[in-house]
Amino acid sequence: MTETTTNIRPMPRIGDIAPDFTAITTHGEITFSEWQGKDWVVLFSHPADFTPVCSTELADFAKRHQDFAKKKTKLIGLSIDSIHSHLAWRQNLKQIMDVEIPYPLIADLDMKVASLYGMIHPGESATVTVRTVFVIDPKRTIRALIYYPLNVGRNMDEIERLITALQTADANGVATPVNWKPGEKVVVPPPKTVDEVAEREGHTDYERYDFYLNKKDL
Repeated sequence: MTETTTNIRPMPRIGDIAPDFTAITTHGEITFSEWQGKDWVVLFSHPADFTPVCSTELADFAKRHQDFAKKKTKLIGLSIDSIHSHLAWRQNLKQIMDVEIPYPLIADLDMKVASLYGMIHPGESATVTVRTVFVIDPKRTIRALIYYPLNVGRNMDEIERLITALQTADANGVATPVNWKPGEKVVVPPPKTVDEVAEREGHTDYERYDFYLNKKDL
C-alpha cells in the first residue's frame, strides 16, 4: 500500500503573525497589512450571506462600529460568497433592519483567506465558514481566537470586553481576572523571585489573597 500525504496548512494560533492577503471587498481590493495600519482588528467570518443568524450579527457589529472605533479597532468580515452577493445583502440589511454596514466584507469565493485562517471546519461544514473571531493587535499578532458553530450567534459584549481587557493588560503590564470589566481591579503579575515575594508584602494598596494572587486598582 502506498502511503499518501496531504499538505494541510496549520491553523493560526495565539501569538502567530496574522497571515497577510490581498482580496476583493465591498470597499474595493485591499492588502490586509496595509488596510490594518496601526490599529487593532476584529476579523470575523460568517457562514453565508442572506442567512438569519449572520444577519443579526452583521447588524450588531454595524451598530457597535463606533464603539470599536473608539478602541482603535477595525472590523472586517468574510464569507465564501461573491462580491455581488455581499453588496446585495448590505442593501437588504439596510432595508429590513435599518442599518448600514460600514466595515468591509471580504468576498472569498476561492476560500483563499478562509483557508489561511482555518475558517473551514469540514466536520461542521465543508462548504461554508464557521463563525470565527480573530483579534489581531497593531503588530499583526493574533491575540485571541473564538470559534462558534453555525447555529449559535456570537456575544458582542464579550468581544468588546476581550479587546478592552487585552488593551488594558498591555498598557498596564497586568492581567485581568474572571469576568473582569473596565473599572474593576486587575491582577498583579505573580512574583518570579524571593525578593519580589517579599516586596509584595509591603504593598498596602494591593488586595492580597496570597503571595501569588494580588489585585489592585488602576
